[in-house]
Order: sequence, then structure tokens, then C-alpha cells
Amino acid sequence: MDHSGLIALVGNPNAGKSALFNALTGARQKVGNYPGVTVERKAGRLVLPDGRGLDIVDLPGSYSLDAKSPDEEVTRNVIFGYQQGERRPDLLVIVLDAANLDNHLRFALELIALGTPCIVALNMVDLATRDGLELDAARLSEDLGVPVVPTVAVRRRGLDHLSDEIGKALPAHATPQPVQAQQAPRDEDELRREARRIARRAIVSETPTRRVTGAIDKLVLHPVAGPLILLGLLFIIFQAVFSWSEAPVAWIEESFAALQVLVEAVLPDGFLRDLLVQGVINGVGSVIVFLPQILILFFFIILLEATGYMTRAAFLMDGLMAKVGLSGRAFIPLLSSFACAIPGIMATRTISDPKDRLTTILIAPLMTCSARLPVYTLIIAAFIPDRAVAGGIGLQGLVLFILYVSGIVGAMIVAALLRMGVVKGQGGSFLMELPKYQMPLLRDVIIGLWQRAWIFLRRAGTIIFVTTIALWVLLSFPKPPAGSDLSPVEYSAAGRIASVIEPVLRPIGFNHEISLALIPAMAAREVAVSALATANAIEESDDEEQLAQSLGERLQGRWSLPTALAFLAWFVFAPQCISTLAVTKRETNSWRWPLFMTAYLFALAWLAAGATYWTAVALGL
Repeated sequence: MDHSGLIALVGNPNAGKSALFNALTGARQKVGNYPGVTVERKAGRLVLPDGRGLDIVDLPGSYSLDAKSPDEEVTRNVIFGYQQGERRPDLLVIVLDAANLDNHLRFALELIALGTPCIVALNMVDLATRDGLELDAARLSEDLGVPVVPTVAVRRRGLDHLSDEIGKALPAHATPQPVQAQQAPRDEDELRREARRIARRAIVSETPTRRVTGAIDKLVLHPVAGPLILLGLLFIIFQAVFSWSEAPVAWIEESFAALQVLVEAVLPDGFLRDLLVQGVINGVGSVIVFLPQILILFFFIILLEATGYMTRAAFLMDGLMAKVGLSGRAFIPLLSSFACAIPGIMATRTISDPKDRLTTILIAPLMTCSARLPVYTLIIAAFIPDRAVAGGIGLQGLVLFILYVSGIVGAMIVAALLRMGVVKGQGGSFLMELPKYQMPLLRDVIIGLWQRAWIFLRRAGTIIFVTTIALWVLLSFPKPPAGSDLSPVEYSAAGRIASVIEPVLRPIGFNHEISLALIPAMAAREVAVSALATANAIEESDDEEQLAQSLGERLQGRWSLPTALAFLAWFVFAPQCISTLAVTKRETNSWRWPLFMTAYLFALAWLAAGATYWTAVALGL
């Protein structure tokens, strides 16, 4: 039995708990879920200067012990020792944002009153100093009755002092103190008054530079200027996705073309050569080529998150969210869904209102995730002219911007309809602290980009690789007999499967090739690009001139513009990701909602693609 002490990091969201956890534990971390719930459990190991090893858990951010969401409920249960599979902490390290002391102290006072040994980590003191706020940690410690240690977690400042205080607070063989669980809760107004009083006493000096954040917020949170700035930032990002990626995309394309020539020169004609050239190189390579565009997108997202702007964007969206029956708190999970719907759906655990949370889960797949980007950029580059319109605005970037906005608008409309029917009710109240503006650390940007690149390449090397090989086999066999009127792809096993769903998709302009690509794309959206590349490589295996062309050039000769536009509209709405449906089942603990999600999204995709195709044909495009 493990008798080492257990430390819990606890505090408000945006206090820097996770940064402090990472700094204290380093690589000695383990991530899982708490038993019986889907809330993430982050645990690690802290080694003190005297050599003792202690367990440490990073509890979900909370505003109060009066839990209003699954995350806050887990935090409360762990602190009181009620959480299944978790020991009661021997020590609480309360993490406070030094620049928002009065707001964070309210929760700290609740925790200290429980009687469990506590240490306060006064975090982000560098940002407080930058804003002209000087604090007296000794006076704060005196008023709170617990040790207070100034820290800057992201720069590892104050960690040695904090470790020393932890060692003093947890002497070897100490007996855990009982939590005063039955203590009557203090009045909320009384807690806030006490927090303000203690915060005022801790402030040594406050200079006018502290007003910088407020001055910036007056502009970015303005009811008119704020939304325009947000739209402008998004527009710049989508323009950059195309303009900045041209050179690296061309380099990757040339590298895979050279690899294909090398394989064809080295290997004799036969099964292995066809598998590598038509399946692996054409299939996987056609997806990896979009890595630069994904990294450019996430470069901007990481910058906006690190500076503190993303929380402001959530605040700006609160008014729009309220009109469709959601609170602004839903914005953060929806924003996460631009990376991938899976973490976005998991992030809804922070939403306290059950109906609000369910609605957010059901619309999260409508946010344009990174897996859609290869599909969008392939079709846009092939069918939308690379020219400027309306005073120098790139047409391709404009179309990409419209696709992203279409997903957002579609999500808002669906949310409003759900709140009026299937999930009746109004959105809950919105409370979110606005963090201070800060300069992003280059290290964090590089690590964030590397993580996104690794996730993308890992998918290319696992899901996409396996799906591509399986698809190549299904597209290559059986071979058509001599004199057959059917092409090799149409005669193959995959071609016959596609023929079954083709009648449903033909009215919206989709051909046999698209019907075939949509089936394996259920594993992952970007597999549609791989499927199209593999099918085209097999179809044109005897045409050297066609094989030398890029996938986009080949599609130009096979699809009409209305079909291409309909294909884009389909991917704005279609639930082409089985993993998203699986995590929806896990988060809702029912098959009812993932099945409902699948049905409404496919219906919406069919209608949107059809409306796009029929309109384009009517306009003579």
C-alpha cells in the first residue's frame, strides 16, 4: 500500500494550476479518468529536496465548493474524500492569480476554512508586477493564516521555495487532519467582502500601468468594434492558410513525386509496386501535403490563446449564444472543436446546465475541425481561381472563410431549434474570468505546433495508412475480365459497395467516385482525400501523363464546378468521423444522442449539398 502523501492543486480556472503542475512534476505524469465519471484525472510525482516522493493531482478549476458542473463536483469530492478511487489529500496547494487576487481569494477562504493543511501559491506575480501591482506576500500569509509563496510557474520561479514549504507542511508520518465537512457554509457576500479586504491589505502599490489591460479591453470588448476585430482576425488567418503555405506544400508534393519515381525505378511491375505507388504514396502522401496549412492555422490559435484573447472572444459571443439558448461558456468547447470535435465534446464537462451541455455536444461537430482542412484546401485549390477580389482579398481564402462561417452559423441555427424542441430550455448564466494579456512564450508555441504536427502525422501513419491499404485492396480486386465495360474501380469490391449508395447521392451531384470516397472517410474526414487519390491512381495507372498531374488537376477534369461546391457543402455538415460518435456516446451515456446526431447531420449535409448543387446548376456555373 502506498503511504506517500497526496497533494492536490486547487484553484480558479486560469490561475495557472496546470502550468504549476507541469513545472512540479516534469515528465512524471499520468493522465486518465476518475472512476465512474468522464472527468480527466492528471496525477504526477513530486520529489522534495529531502528525497521524499509525494503524489500530486491537478484538480479541475473551480469557483466554489458549491459544485455546479461535473468538473467542480469532482474537485469537491476529492477535497472531502468522497471521490471513488481517490485518497483524501493531505495538503491543498491553493493556486491564486496574483493579478486577480480579490476574485481568487473568495474560493481560497472557503478551502482554508476546511481545516486541511494549505499552502497558497501566489502565481503569475510577474504579470502583476508588469501591470504595476506590488503585493506583500508576508502580509497576505498573516491574514490567511497559511504560508504564501510567490511563483511564476511558466518560468519555474519560486518552485524551490514552494517545495520547501510543502516539506514543512507534510512532515514524515504525519496524521491526516479531518475535514470540517459539516461546517456551516459562510455567507457568499461575507466571503466576497473578506476577500476584498484581504486583497486591499496585500496591495503595497498600484500604478497607472495596471490600466493597460482595461484600455485594450475597451476596444476588443466593444459591442461594435469587438465583433469586427474578431471577424478580421479570423479572415486574416484564413488568408494566411493559403498564402503562407504555397512553398512548403509544393516542397512536400515534389518530395512525394520524387519518391514515387524512385519506387517505380527500383521495384519491378507487380503487386508490391502498385501497393506502394497507388496506395501508400498516393494515398498517405495526398494527406500529409496539407500539414503546413494545419500548422499555420494552429499557430494563430495558439497565439490567440496564449495572449488571453480567446476568453475575450467567448465573452463577445455570449450575446449571440444567449439568442440561441446557450451561454457564453459553450464557446470554449466549441472553440476546441475547431481543432477536433472530440476534445471539444469532452470540454463540455465544465458546463453546469445539463441541457446546455447536451446542446453543445450535439452542435460541436459543426465546427470546422482540422481534419476538414485537407478536403477544403484540395477542392478550393483545384476549382477556385487563385486571384484577388474586392480590393486585393484572395478569393481562395475568402471561400475558406465562408466555409468556416457556414459551420458556425449552421451550429447556431441548430442550437436554437434544439432548444425549442428536442432539448427545451434557456441557456444558463455565464461567468468567466478574463485573464491578463501576456506575451506568448516561444517555447510554448513551438511545443504546441509540434504536438499538433505529431497528432496529424500519427493519424497519417495509423488510421489513414491502414484505411488506405484496405481501400487499395478493395479497389484493386477483383480485376475486371477482358472486354468488361466497367472500369477497374467500378468492377472492384469497393466500387460495388459505392454503387449501393450512389443512387441516394446522385440527385445532389455526387458521382460514383465521391460515393466511394465517403465510405472510408467515416474513419476520419481526411481519408476522403486519400481515397480519391488512391482511386484516381488505380483508374489512371496506364496513363503516365495523368499520373504526373496532381490530384487537384485530375479532379478538375472529372468533376463539374457545381459538384465540387456541393462536395464542400457536404463536408461542412456531415458527421464523417466515427470517433466523434463514440465519444458522444461515452459523454451522454446513451446511444440515443449519437444516433440522433448522425441522423440530423447526414440529413443536413444532404440538403446543404443539394441546395448548393441545384443553385450552382441553375446559375450556369
